[in-house]
Parts: sequence; structure tokens; C-alpha cells
Amino acid sequence: MAKVPFYQETAATLYQNLNTSEQGLSSATAQERLAANGHNVLNQQKTTSLLQKFIAQFKDFMIIVLLVAALIAGLTGEVVDAVIILIVVVLNAIFGVFQEAKAEEAINALKEMSAPNATIRRDGQVMTVKSDELVVGDIVLLEAGDIIPADLRLLDVASLKVEESALTGESVPVEKADAILSGADLPIGDRHNMAFMNSNVTYGRATGVVVATGMQTEVGRIAGMIEAADETTTPLQANLTQLGKSLTILILVIAAIVFAMGMWRQAESLIDMLLTAISLAVAAIPEGLPAIVTITLALGTQRMAKRHAIVRKLPAVETLGSTDIIASDKTGTLTQNKMTVEKVYEDLHLADAHTRDFDREDRLAQVMILSNDTKITTDGLAGDPTETALVQYQMDRKYPVDDVLAAMPRVVEIPFDSERKLMSTVHPLADGHFLIAVKGAPDELLKRVTRLAKDGNVTPLTEADRQHILETNHDLATQALRVLAFAYRITDQVPTDLTSENVENDLILAGMVGMIDPERPEVAQAVADAKAAGIRPMMITGDHRDTAAAIAVRLGIIDQGETAAVITGAELDAMDDATFAKKVSDYAVYARVAPEHKVRIVNAWQKRGKVVAMTGDGVNDAPALKAADIGIGMGITGTEVSKGASDMVLADDNFSTIVVAVEEGRKVFANIQKAIQYLLSANLGEVLTLFMMTMLGWQILAPVHILWINLVTDTLPAIALGVEPMERNIMKQPPRGRKSNFFSGGVLGGILYQGLLEGGITLFVYWLALTYPVHASTSLIHADALTMAFATLGLIQLFHAFNSKSIHGSIFTVGLFKNKFFNWAIVIAFALLAMTILVPGLNSMFHVAHLDGFQWAIVLSASLMMIVIVEIVKFFQRRVVK
Repeated sequence: MAKVPFYQETAATLYQNLNTSEQGLSSATAQERLAANGHNVLNQQKTTSLLQKFIAQFKDFMIIVLLVAALIAGLTGEVVDAVIILIVVVLNAIFGVFQEAKAEEAINALKEMSAPNATIRRDGQVMTVKSDELVVGDIVLLEAGDIIPADLRLLDVASLKVEESALTGESVPVEKADAILSGADLPIGDRHNMAFMNSNVTYGRATGVVVATGMQTEVGRIAGMIEAADETTTPLQANLTQLGKSLTILILVIAAIVFAMGMWRQAESLIDMLLTAISLAVAAIPEGLPAIVTITLALGTQRMAKRHAIVRKLPAVETLGSTDIIASDKTGTLTQNKMTVEKVYEDLHLADAHTRDFDREDRLAQVMILSNDTKITTDGLAGDPTETALVQYQMDRKYPVDDVLAAMPRVVEIPFDSERKLMSTVHPLADGHFLIAVKGAPDELLKRVTRLAKDGNVTPLTEADRQHILETNHDLATQALRVLAFAYRITDQVPTDLTSENVENDLILAGMVGMIDPERPEVAQAVADAKAAGIRPMMITGDHRDTAAAIAVRLGIIDQGETAAVITGAELDAMDDATFAKKVSDYAVYARVAPEHKVRIVNAWQKRGKVVAMTGDGVNDAPALKAADIGIGMGITGTEVSKGASDMVLADDNFSTIVVAVEEGRKVFANIQKAIQYLLSANLGEVLTLFMMTMLGWQILAPVHILWINLVTDTLPAIALGVEPMERNIMKQPPRGRKSNFFSGGVLGGILYQGLLEGGITLFVYWLALTYPVHASTSLIHADALTMAFATLGLIQLFHAFNSKSIHGSIFTVGLFKNKFFNWAIVIAFALLAMTILVPGLNSMFHVAHLDGFQWAIVLSASLMMIVIVEIVKFFQRRVVK
């Protein structure tokens, strides 16, 4: 037999099932339950030490390949090469640890939200205990300002309102009641006789019985989802792993071929050929790549921090650039999480709120601030968000709120309750009469209204007037506005019988206001920019369907009347995974959803091969933030839980910052791709040169030559490509998506033909030096040829760095000298390369000879051909694409 939900049980049944009573548990029983079930706390998330984080950085496949290369280089005497590789690897690990060490732990942050103490009834006595000592069956007493310490079934409610936005996504406090609810599997936001751990009491009081503690609470369930969520692999990490494996296989094959061919030709001894093959393998590995990727990401992180996007994990920078879907929470992310008066209805006329001003005697303005429990403090307004919005609105209109409150103090009141949905207060007037100020739900208040304030006069309320008011109320409600009506009555004396029947009758309608949690002003443009970039924005919220749809229309996420694009959590529950997977692209707005729904939505898109970014600020968003390819938390309104589960945090809570971050992510990927094309084409040129020299029986470049060229060209110029300015129209291109990699978009073809070109030009110069020598001595001829090949191979790579400023664009359109760091990198690299030939002493160390002007002219001309030929190829590539 299925267990009956707590919200469907009577008080008597609850007491019986939980073995408790209205007087609470006995201390002995409470201690027994505490010993049996544990404390009312959430599980502590396992943490790793800095050393463990550091060691974890070396599990990456590419890093392992580099470590093996360093070992081989060290064993073969190439100590400098080994040291350089190790420095690169260690720096990469330090960068990774530094970013992860800044992260806050999500589940531990949940603990920090918990109430420190709770007021309970035990042994028939009211007492205060630590909230972690609560057990199921305890009777908890709640008042305004309390943090709810456990999941409760409410039993005695007096005008209770609870703010649950961090848990449900609903932007206004929820009115609670103790009535039994019907219906199976009600969403959390609809369980009005329940109160949940870590939510806040904003108004009223209540008594409740604890039905769940610790990890059994709704918040605990979310904590469990966070704990169980698998870490997602970013596209960047997947690409680097794939690249490392591909390169390793290719390099080993080439080295084996070179070794086998050398032995077949019997040109070298077994040991010499083994050293040659190993040198070639070490030369072919782009040992600077991890450092370049890390530095590029780190610089991107710094730029994003200046633009209010704080990155917690380096790969997240690039992941944004491949994002297909941005699934955003509504409350506090797309909206301001602040109720605001938007429409005012007065004199049977509806107007925009900002166009209306009020004088001191205006009854609508008076009732708005008098029938109101907002407290005005030095820190601002305190109270129910709906009520504070009314006072703030009048303050913004320069209405003398303080003066009116002082002149018309509250004498008596009839508090709000959820049954009659009204609140009334009584205030003295200057002429000795009293003003009864009433506010509440329009349909309930209208039942008690007989007259209407219109154009400064009070007239009887006609049926036509009543219909106009009800129609206006309905129209505002369909726009997702929360509507409140205001009425008043003048009386000679303070009512002695403070009942609704005696006080709230024969009222004069002063007007109505429509309020909403408005969208952030910059979000609509951000949504449009995202769509232009081929990214699909979606709204996922715990709020009601109509509210979510209305905000989505205003933001441009869906079009007016596009109701089929809106789905609720209940409708989602009725759909199996296979059906939902087929229909997921039909929906852009998800309303009234629970945390597990958000994870399900993220997973459905990921199964379609899409890269999903999820934004959110509440506890309820944390599991989806962790499940997404990139979770984006809100820095200001976000809970520590949501920030802890995120890969990136928006310091300004500005949705448009996401678009900026996407732009930066695309730029980072493009620049890494440029660096990879540059490095791998250069390494391919080196491998081809060594391979052909071995095959032709020529004197080959020494390991010191290859090492120096790699050191000079794999560092500063390649890193400088990582900070290239963004190319035009990068945000007009569709997202790369999950299937793309560093070789996509013509990069692989570029690496192949450019590497072949580099090797071919270098071999041509070597051949030219042997065929048309300037010396007669054979040893000098070979020394010149080797020196010219060394200089050409180095200079070609420096000139090719200019080609690599754009994968397909001409260097004359991307800006030859825009990047100052790049300019200096080329100058320094050129100087380091030239020093080995021109500086006496260094040339003997590097086994190179002095060249005359003619030989230098050949080297420079041949190297410049790299730019000319690549520019011609790019020109025809662009023509083909067009």
C-alpha cells in the first residue's frame, strides 16, 4: 500500500503515525530518536587537499605523454629538453590547482544556510534547542524572521507566509494554511500546508510537526543529487584528450618508420638510429601546448573577471564558446527578484505606474501605505516583498510616506488571513473621524464594495463598473501581474467589534495595482544576441505557467501566443524519457518544475549532443548546475549552494554577461585553435625535414637545432596567438557544438598542407645550398647547407605565425600589428634565433656556420614564400566557401 503524503494527513493521523502529540515529544524519546536517526544535518561533501588536487592534474592523457617524453629525453642525454617539458607540465598543474582551490563546496554551503536554533515544544514546555538536535515528531513554533529548521507539516497557521524562492523558484512568499490537501504528487510550491528546511518565514506565525530531518528533507534530497551527479567532461578536455591520443599514435608510427628505414639503409648504427627516432618523437610532441592552452584560458579568465564573470574552472571559459543551449532560471536571473508596481487602476482607468503621481490626500496612496506591515529601517524596507513594493513605489513617486504614517498611526487592525484574503487597519483623521483602510484580492474585496471613488467624487458602484473592474483584473492576471485592490471607509469612531462583517463592509473602491517581478532591463537584448549567435535560450522556473510564459514573451524567448512551447513539471512527469527526448526541442519554457526536472531537461539536450549551459541562483538549481556542461551561478542573489555547484559565477547577476562570456569563450577556442594549427604544422614541418633527410642520406639537423627552434617558436609566438583580438562576426557564427574539435573548420587540412610546405621549403633550401655552394670544401658546403636549413626552418615558423592569426582570413584584414604582445614575441624569437648564427661562440655551440649576404637572401626569400603561398591558398578557400 502506497504511503500517504504528509500533506494529505489529518493532525490526529500525523500524531499517531509519528508517535507524538500536540505537547511534543518527551526528552527521553527525542534522545532515542536522535541516537537512532542521527543529527538534523546534511552530509559533509568530501574535500581534497591541495596535494591531491595537484596530483590529479597529472591524470590527463596529454600530460602523461609529455612525462614519458621528458623521461626519454633525460635518458638519452637531452636534459635541457627534459627540464623544459617538466617545467611546462608543473606550471600547467599549478594553474589547475589554483583555479580549483578557489571553489566553495556546494553541500557545505547548504549547511551554512541552516537555522542555528529552533523553538520547540517538548515535555509540554516551550524551549530553544540547536536545530541539529531536532528529530521527527518534534513540535516547532515559527514566527516572522525564522529560518525553518526541518521539513514540517503545518498544523496551526496564523497568516503565515514563507519565502521559498531558493527552493521553488517562486518570486513571492507563499501563503501557508493548515488545511488538508488533495491530489497526488503535488509540486513543492503547491504544498501549502508544508514548510521546508532553509526557507524563511516572512509574515505571521505557525506551529508544525517535524516530518523529515537532515538528508531526508527536500534540501537534503537536493544535496544528495549534487553529491551523486557525475562531473561533466568539457569539450576542451575531450578535445585535448583526443588530440593527445592521436598525436601519440602518429608520432610513434613515424618514429618507427624512420628507425626501420634507417636500419634498412644501414646509414647509421643501431644506437644512433634509435637516438634519431627518439629525437624525432620528442621534437614532434608539442610540449608547449598544455602551457599555451592553460595560459590562454587563464588570460581569458582574467578578461572575463574584469567583465564580471568569475570562472572557477579554467576549461569553463572555452566551454561557453561551444554552448548550444542556455537554460536559465527565471527568478533573480532573468528577473530582478523584486516585486514592482507596474500598473495602476484608478477612476476606472488603467495607466502605467510610472506615469502616475499622488498628492498627500489621495486615498489610493494612503491605503497602499497604511494597510501595510512594512517596517522602514535605516537599512531599507523590511517585510513582505509585495507590501514593501507598495511603499517603495510611493517613495519613488516622492509621496510623503513618513509624514502620512506619523499623522495617521494605526489604531487597530484585522490581520490578513488566507481565507478572506483581506487586511484592514484603522487610522485617525485630522477632523476627528477615522479611516478604515482595506487591501486584498480584487474578487474578494469587490464583494464588500458599494461605492467608487471617481474623479474626486464618490459614486455608487454600478454593475457596468463592477464588470469593468473584473475584466481589468482578469486582463492584468493573464499578463502574469499580481493584482491587489484597495478600498476605504470613513467612520465616526473606532470599531469595537473587530470582525470582517462589521468592519469590511460598505467600502469605497480606491483602485487597484498590478505588480510583477519584472525582467532585468538588459536581458531582452542579451536573449536576442544569444539567438543571433545560434544559441537557444530557455527558461526553467518553479513559478506558475502564466507568469513564466508572460515573462518569456517580454524577453523574446517565445513569441506571443506560442503556448505550445510552454510545459509544466506535471506534464513533464506524464512523459517518459523516450517521448521527452523526441519532443525536447518543442519547448522553450518549463514552469512549475522541481529540481529533478531541471536535471532531466539538461540530460535530454546533452543526449542530443548539445552543449548545455544552465544558469541559476537557488538551492533548487544546484543539481542542474552541476549536471550541465557549464553551470553559471549568480554572485549577488545566488545562494552559496548554487555558486558552489557552478563552473562560473556572474558577479553582477547580469544575464547579458553570459553573452559576453560566450563571446570570450569563442575567442579563446579560436585562439587555441590558431595556436594548435601553428604548433602542429611547425612540428610536422620538422618531422618531415628530419624524415626526408634520413631517407635521402643527408646530414640531418641535430637535436639541439630542433630543441632550440621548438623553444623559440613554441613559446612566445604561440602564446601570443592566444591573446589575439577577436575576429569580426565571431558571434554571428553558429555554435561549434559537442562534435567539433580542434581540427574542425579546415584546421586539419591547414596543418597538413602547411606542414608539408614548411618541410618542403626547408629541404629545397638545403638542396639549393648543396647544389650551388659558395665554398669548395665538402665540410663547409655541408655546414652551410645545414645552417641555411636550420635558419629557414626557424624563420618559416616565425613568418607562419602571421599566417596563423586567422584560420581562413587574410593577414591584411585581421590586423598585422594589432597585437603588441605578438609583435614583441616575433622580435624576441627572431633575435634568439639569429643569435645562434651571428654571435661568435654560440655558432660553434649550435654547430652552425656564418652565412654571407647571398645565403641570407635565399633564407629570407624562401621563408617569406610561406606567407605568399598560404595567402594564395586562403584566397581560393574563401572563394570556394562563398
